Amino acid sequence: MLTVDTVSSLRALVARARGENKKVALVPTMGNLHDGHISLIHCAKQRADFVVASIFVNPLQFGANEDLANYPRTPDADREKLVNAGCDVLFAPAVEQIYPDGMLNQAIVSVPNVSEGLCGAIRLGHFDGMATVVTKLLNIVQPDVAVFGEKDYQQLAVVRSMVRDLNMVTDVVGAPTIRAADGLALSSRNVYLSDHERSVAPVLYACLKQTAASIQAEGRVTERQLIECHQRISDAGFQLEYFEVRNAQDLKPLTSSDTHFVILVAARIGKTRLIDNLTVDLRPSKRSPEEQHP
Repeated sequence: MLTVDTVSSLRALVARARGENKKVALVPTMGNLHDGHISLIHCAKQRADFVVASIFVNPLQFGANEDLANYPRTPDADREKLVNAGCDVLFAPAVEQIYPDGMLNQAIVSVPNVSEGLCGAIRLGHFDGMATVVTKLLNIVQPDVAVFGEKDYQQLAVVRSMVRDLNMVTDVVGAPTIRAADGLALSSRNVYLSDHERSVAPVLYACLKQTAASIQAEGRVTERQLIECHQRISDAGFQLEYFEVRNAQDLKPLTSSDTHFVILVAARIGKTRLIDNLTVDLRPSKRSPEEQHP
């Protein structure tokens, strides 16, 4: 695996791959890689001949009171994992390479509607920062395929909307959430959990499954389903930010005609913020809730 830290070097490698008629995939990450990230590399390798992974902790998507300075950085371990996964190129730029004129002078990409509400209402400016850096990465690499994890469901929806609206040619692929044996979605932020917090964290996925099963059994979403899980999450010691059911395609509030749902949760325990989701499809001949993906 080659490692580069400049846009020009990366473009030269991609151009060489293109000259060899290779299909190119991009996997954007912020590092501190775990098995969930590596599953994205495997997904990319199934769809392309030349896989670029980026590691860039993007300051533009962190709020004033968020954990930019303390965000876990493990560059040596990340490189080893990418090599073992068969990644072709690691792009690990400095902030100055991505924002050469500074972030105050940076054009911002804002994706309306789908970025509003849920995490967008709590992490103000987050999705603008994410969409801006993803646009930059897509323009630098111009990949045939870009792979994102379904755990960050709203992020994936924002990227898909942005790519469609801006007539980008990249195929955006969502890869299934990878979970620990007890159901907790793998996340770089899980390292912040104390032993006790880690022991109760799987309640989020348990509540998602509970609600999904209830929706399947009743054929609809009810207030009672949500209230029961609100209480269960609070009783476990979480500060709940949201537990909602939305349209799975565009994240709009549900209407009476919707049959494809996504249940989304965000909650804090101690100093750690966790998010998760599960989709439910009531359309005929669709799979069970645990098999659904956006």
